[in-house]
Amino acid sequence: MTDFALRPVGRVESTLVALDEAPRQPDEGAPDAWLVFDDAVAPALDGLAPGSDVLVLTWLDRADRQTLAVHPRDDLARPLTGVFATRSADRPNPIGLHQVRVLAVDGARVHVRELEAVDGTPVLDLKPVLTPRR
Repeated sequence: MTDFALRPVGRVESTLVALDEAPRQPDEGAPDAWLVFDDAVAPALDGLAPGSDVLVLTWLDRADRQTLAVHPRDDLARPLTGVFATRSADRPNPIGLHQVRVLAVDGARVHVRELEAVDGTPVLDLKPVLTPRR
């Protein structure tokens, strides 16, 4: 396999500061947060508007990259399951995927609804949510 490098384009600014405070899913009490982008990529935000739904890709920098199997939701009653079949943050490449709604765009800062990532989490990319084809 070939190694390659990713470069964060920004970071999360949130009231969540510790992993044990973070909800596992956005609908479990995730606060609104800011995505703070590097000025060099600010032109990439052109066209992003309040009300847009976007996917935020993050690098879960505090994850355990050696973990290959977990008990889903840390529930020991659930069978040990490979991380590729779960939403565990602990995984070989800890890429976070978060669907959020844009509340505001202020220069290189984007205010989003219900983001479960902790403060300082690196942002890798944003992508619009596409409407399914029928």
